[in-house]
Amino acid sequence: MMAAVLYGKEHLEVEPVAIPEIGKSDVLVRVKAALTCGTDVKVFRRGYHARMIVPPALFGHELAGDIVAVGDDVKGFRVGQRVVAANSAPCLECYYCKRGLENLCEDLLFNNGAYAEYIRIPGRIVKRNMYEIPAHVTYQDAALIEPLACVMRGLEETTIRPGDTVAVIGLGPIGLMFVRLAKVYGARVIAVGRRPAQLERAARMGAEELLNTSTGEDLIAATRDLTKGRGVDVAIEAVGKPDTWQMAVRMVRRGGTVNFFGGCPNESQIQLDTSLLHYSEITCKASFHHTPMHIRKALESVSHGDITAKDFVNREEPLTNLLEVMRHLMSHNGHMKTAIIP
Repeated sequence: MMAAVLYGKEHLEVEPVAIPEIGKSDVLVRVKAALTCGTDVKVFRRGYHARMIVPPALFGHELAGDIVAVGDDVKGFRVGQRVVAANSAPCLECYYCKRGLENLCEDLLFNNGAYAEYIRIPGRIVKRNMYEIPAHVTYQDAALIEPLACVMRGLEETTIRPGDTVAVIGLGPIGLMFVRLAKVYGARVIAVGRRPAQLERAARMGAEELLNTSTGEDLIAATRDLTKGRGVDVAIEAVGKPDTWQMAVRMVRRGGTVNFFGGCPNESQIQLDTSLLHYSEITCKASFHHTPMHIRKALESVSHGDITAKDFVNREEPLTNLLEVMRHLMSHNGHMKTAIIP
């Protein structure tokens, strides 16, 4: 089969490799759609991901497709089923799993290789984090559930409530998912971005207020002007830069919550005003990854039509064009998703 292999920093080859062999608990899926992801772009730029992928390795993790082979011990799935598989599965036995923190599992199993004609889904993921796609849901819609599950968990971690005002900083695909889902949860959204096209998309997703970071406007003051001087109930940082982490803290009201969703480069540090945090009782949280419960919730949300691929995917490309796609996305930070069709 043809597959994308990551060899290192900006070194990606689409080349023939052996079709994966499956064990008794695994399934083999023919990939019908694989979506690009901001994390994949970061991995392509840096050449590795400390937890998810060490080159040389097959690449890509957002996918949906058809089962073409099942191991002898697999139950509940059959050849011909349309399925979507998450990119990980927890052990359910470690300290963190037993406390409902499966995303922090000490033995979290990751799976890569979505940018390929076929992908092996390991038995643990088959058992705990793979699902049949409802008949009315497209492959591309289904492939959205992995990032959507991360966003769902991020919102739930902030204890968002109907009527809350939420500032979303950063309007790439993840930020736009936050905008859309916050609206589904009944919040008022202030979208903060630097490109007019991103702000326009945020407005289409339901954002009531738009703030452009490139105008030089005092965004903290602008946010307070829009909230009767209080600040927002929740600020979500979906960029991954130390300066926007700090800006998010200054946007929230007393008793508000900040979610540091965007991962900053390794060794990044920030300074926070301890008096502000203490006397304003600001809650600071960070969200990483997803859990099987959130994958299931994300599939339900997609099935209900809350989130659709047409809002986040703006083109299709064959697998052979993946290197060009990655270079384009790297030079257009925050660009929309591309559907890779092997």
